[in-house]
Amino acid sequence: MKIYVDLIILLNFFLDFILLLSVSLILKRNVKISRIFLGAFVGGISILFLFINISSTIFFFVKILISTLMVMITFSYKNIKYTLNNLIYLYLISIILGGFLYYVNVEMSYKNTGLIFFHNGMGINVVLIIILSPILLGTYVIKTRKLKEEYSKKYEVSIRFLNNKKINVTGFLDTGNNLSDPYKKRPIIIISKHVLNGYNPKTILVPCLTVKGNGLIKCFRIKELIINGKKIEKECLVGISDNNFQIDGVDLLLHKKLLRR
Repeated sequence: MKIYVDLIILLNFFLDFILLLSVSLILKRNVKISRIFLGAFVGGISILFLFINISSTIFFFVKILISTLMVMITFSYKNIKYTLNNLIYLYLISIILGGFLYYVNVEMSYKNTGLIFFHNGMGINVVLIIILSPILLGTYVIKTRKLKEEYSKKYEVSIRFLNNKKINVTGFLDTGNNLSDPYKKRPIIIISKHVLNGYNPKTILVPCLTVKGNGLIKCFRIKELIINGKKIEKECLVGISDNNFQIDGVDLLLHKKLLRR
């Protein structure tokens, strides 16, 4: 049997891409497509380890290492919980896709080596994978997101600063956030300091009530705020938090007034 290494690498890249894209959509990671491509590329070339004479035990740990590297490249590292969630969902979706491909293999009486099925050539198998895999994972993502959105308060947020620098973060609707400045009654959203990436805006001090009592919070103006693809016309301020939020993947606390229709 002839093995076309370039075809196997491309097929593996394709599968890893839709797996990582599915994880991003389900967990609302809000990452750039270029990072998903890079993570999938690492996964794609990892198929070359199949042609290296190593024990199954070593190969198992190599696959774990590569999977971890893929999610860290794609979604970056924030903390252990964040990375583990990405990794767990990658494996869960991989199991679903692997089970589906195994079912196709059994139903069509194909022979297989791993996830590569063949029967007098790989043409039909490649077509099935390319067509059916996205349909399967697309359906799974839609159903999962629909379920999660009933309980989730996470939003994709884009902020453009006054210097036109733009960042994309995941925001959380904090119903307990009633902060507003006492001068113009502008609602205040809270951002984690580390995502400002060195941006040093001109700030004003706004009095606020915290669990420790009355205090002051540094706030700054922004040029544009987009929440889930919708531009927010209502003016707001952004308050700076020195601490990370104890919510998985969240770097911004939204104000309920900004989401009212």
